[in-house]
Amino acid sequence: MGQILVTPCPIEGLYVIEPKVHGDARGWLMEVFNQRDLKEAGIDRVFVQENESCSEKGVLRGLHFQKQYPQAKLARVLRGAVFDVAVDLRKNSSTYGKWYGVELSEENRKMFFIPEGFAHGLLSLTDGAVFCYKCTDFYHPGDEGGILWNDPEVGVKWPQIDMPYLGVTDFAGLHMADGTPIKLSEKDKSWLPLRDTFSF
Repeated sequence: MGQILVTPCPIEGLYVIEPKVHGDARGWLMEVFNQRDLKEAGIDRVFVQENESCSEKGVLRGLHFQKQYPQAKLARVLRGAVFDVAVDLRKNSSTYGKWYGVELSEENRKMFFIPEGFAHGLLSLTDGAVFCYKCTDFYHPGDEGGILWNDPEVGVKWPQIDMPYLGVTDFAGLHMADGTPIKLSEKDKSWLPLRDTFSF
């Protein structure tokens, strides 16, 4: 395959993508996006919007999805590192409710493809982590849904959180192994668990 290595994940539809890096004494160059190569790998999507966020260490975003306008996403990190997570919400899938996570960083240069029908979230592992993702549909205000990030039925094992977190409702004192506080938006604290929310 051209300039990328595409590896299927244990959950059907998810892929980790690694671009080839060409370097010499002057620096390096990589082809970040090539629609033809992705299509040959089975990822045939048209991306219409690209978003970028910056998060301090300990910021946890998710788990988000759009209900009526689901988005496939192609995610990568420009600076720092995040743990990126996808949860299968496809009700007819054999892996419904299962999750998969991958560390994306400026060092490993990995990308994560998440198709429609998944919830998505991330934990910032470094200060000033810059996260970038392409989407196949536009953001539609009022269409957003979410799953509680610590829902025990899903059981995401967020790295570096050194206390029991599944089922926690009191977020005071929630922190990473080095003492960094976990920071969530009020909206992300209030999502319902999987059994009480949306499925595709």
